[in-house]
Amino acid sequence: MPASGEPAAIGVTGTAGRGPGQAFVDLHCHSSASFDSLSRPADLVRVAAARGLTHLAITDHERLDGALEGRQHAPAGLTVIIGEEIRSADGDVLGLYLQEAVPPGMSAAETVEAIHAQGGLAGLPHPFDHHRNSGLKGDREVALAALAQQLDFIEAYNARAAFGDANERAAQFALRNGLPGVASSDAHSLLEVGVACTIVPGPIETPDQLRAALAQATLMPGHASYLVRGLTPLAKLINRTRGNRRLGPAAPRR
Repeated sequence: MPASGEPAAIGVTGTAGRGPGQAFVDLHCHSSASFDSLSRPADLVRVAAARGLTHLAITDHERLDGALEGRQHAPAGLTVIIGEEIRSADGDVLGLYLQEAVPPGMSAAETVEAIHAQGGLAGLPHPFDHHRNSGLKGDREVALAALAQQLDFIEAYNARAAFGDANERAAQFALRNGLPGVASSDAHSLLEVGVACTIVPGPIETPDQLRAALAQATLMPGHASYLVRGLTPLAKLINRTRGNRRLGPAAPRR
């Protein structure tokens, strides 16, 4: 799980540095279908392609409609992976290559099983970030150890895990348990898309191909400014004022 130095600027994923057969993937971002983002799906995919990403997983909270809309607008050369960030009873879980939204409220183990039942990949986002109330609950090391054999990847670098040693602990856990680590933007604004990403050998067209490629991943860490991250509470306030999520109903909460 080698990692390079931090990119000098957003746009490090530009095509000028791309080698043959490489895929540049950002496996965690949010569209305006999420309660905490204002980024329209069409804008997300436009920006991702402009920054040189080849694959973008749109992982809205408890819903797929933003990802499905993004796929409709994706320009040539960009693959949109239909994903979801699911709040399980034990903390957040990422599902990739989904056909249907996985409902929140199940245990983390049950959530992973539901993702795999659809032929998808399951991973944990920001598992050691104590600043998120949706992080893995209880003793994280114990809970993660119980889940490790079920997972396909760990988010070893989250561009929004700005404080403490959350990313370092996630990377160390991935190494100790033989799990592939990825770097993701967790973008909630257009400015953050692709600021962190993962480079893997391509082509990537199926879940199995991505799972295999992650074993040879190179992580490209980076982070947006504190000012950019401050847009998230503003998005929450605006969406709360509107009274709904703009792309339709979310999956039912348990």
